[in-house]
Amino acid sequence: MLTVGDKFPKFRVKACTGNEKENLTELTNESFGGKWVVYVFYPKDFTFVCPTELVEFGKKLKDFQQREATVVGGSTDNEYSHLAWRRAHEELRNLPYPLIAAQKLAADLGILHPEENVCLRATFIVDPQGTIRWVNVNDLSVGRSVPETLRVLDALQTDELCPCNWKPGDPTLKV
Repeated sequence: MLTVGDKFPKFRVKACTGNEKENLTELTNESFGGKWVVYVFYPKDFTFVCPTELVEFGKKLKDFQQREATVVGGSTDNEYSHLAWRRAHEELRNLPYPLIAAQKLAADLGILHPEENVCLRATFIVDPQGTIRWVNVNDLSVGRSVPETLRVLDALQTDELCPCNWKPGDPTLKV
């Protein structure tokens, strides 16, 4: 699995950005214009834990945008599955960020579950230079913490030493 300090792989993927066939598009690393990117990989469309996470990241998207960051969701499902899931799941219809078809990207990142061959519940924070700055991986059955993702993004953006349980407004460590 790629980790902190590694370059995020170059990619070209199909994506679903809305609820219409016209919302099927292609994205690359360059699509995010030198911003911080939070990649949220999940196992499968049409499951139970996954929409709870995706919806919560959507609710907090403005918080990420205030930090000059964008959110991208992805699984090994294709863009047509993402479109059908968005249409079928009321809470996903207005999802404000893209869902990517990450079959090859998931393999390049090393986040495929060895038996299920689906994405682990992995989160990558990637800086504007394309370097992975944080990775968090949960088992398939356990959802992630959106507030923790925001806290870590805040800490990384201070470019300072942040102690255990640091949060915005707390002092950083001085050497």
